[in-house]
Amino acid sequence: MNSTCEALFFEQHGDAVRCGLCAHHCLIGEGKRGICGVRENRGGKLVSLVYGNLVAEHVDPIEKKPLFHVLPGSLSYSIATMGCNFRCRHCQNASISQVDSRSGDLPGVTRTPESVVKAAQRHGCQSISYTYVEPTIFFEFAYRCSVLGAEEGLKNIFVSNGYMSRQAAEMLAPVLTAINVDIKSFSDQFYRKVCSARLQPVLDTVELLHGLGVWVEVTTLIIPGMNDSPAELAAIASFLAAIDCTIPWHVTAFHPSHRMPEVPPTPRSSLQTAARIGRDKGLLHVYEGNIGVGGEDTVCSGCGSTVIKRRGFQVLANRLAGGACPECGARLAGVWD
Repeated sequence: MNSTCEALFFEQHGDAVRCGLCAHHCLIGEGKRGICGVRENRGGKLVSLVYGNLVAEHVDPIEKKPLFHVLPGSLSYSIATMGCNFRCRHCQNASISQVDSRSGDLPGVTRTPESVVKAAQRHGCQSISYTYVEPTIFFEFAYRCSVLGAEEGLKNIFVSNGYMSRQAAEMLAPVLTAINVDIKSFSDQFYRKVCSARLQPVLDTVELLHGLGVWVEVTTLIIPGMNDSPAELAAIASFLAAIDCTIPWHVTAFHPSHRMPEVPPTPRSSLQTAARIGRDKGLLHVYEGNIGVGGEDTVCSGCGSTVIKRRGFQVLANRLAGGACPECGARLAGVWD
């Protein structure tokens, strides 16, 4: 049997319940589940079917999230349950993210928030990451882990599609250190066709969490012929720069996966074009990722010196002193200690 708990953020509508966790706001009939496949109406109460029911537990470099301005070179204890509120055609973790709403018990190993925090400490991690699937869908467990983790001095990180509701974001923000949000495209049509979702709630989450003091980094997976036009890339960069030019933007390479095996891998030239567009629009930190050949170093926005040198997820050198450039003394935005 799955470990369950009564869910947060729902209202009763006769025999149905309206889930308020994410921007889908699913109306769920008796005995049915929401789009995520892991929240079920049982007798007029919404129940999370994955509370502490982990299908992934790994120790990762924080750079893998990717977060480049949060505790560089540190380790993050990374966890996930089954489920997701998107249906991305190119999902690389479809074996755990895509749940049939008619499924019975879901796989996983039962953990408590206390055991997750202790495991993070035992492995020398400085943070807990809620990742691999959309962590919003296991909000109750992630939130409890975050509260306990923060009490023990651990940072908390979401790797997210940004589709959480305002109510959920406002509850989470006080214990959330950082979030990497995917802006998968600047086209609502792309979101509807490729992800079965909408664009605007994602943009709203980026702006909201930044305003609430959470450190935000953004990733855009560049998919050839689908979201790689200069106009669309410029729109994403302009949106971020208008919020804060210090928000790091990770432009990363697509590799064929899941239901998009026919789309070719992203050439490095596309990442270079995206990075140039980002800088032209005023972003101070743009990173090329998932390609393995440069574009990942952090450069001082004051004097142009390389202050953090990377190869993939590995930090080769970190010259920052408490977030300050050793050459000119300029402070770089981020979470450095």
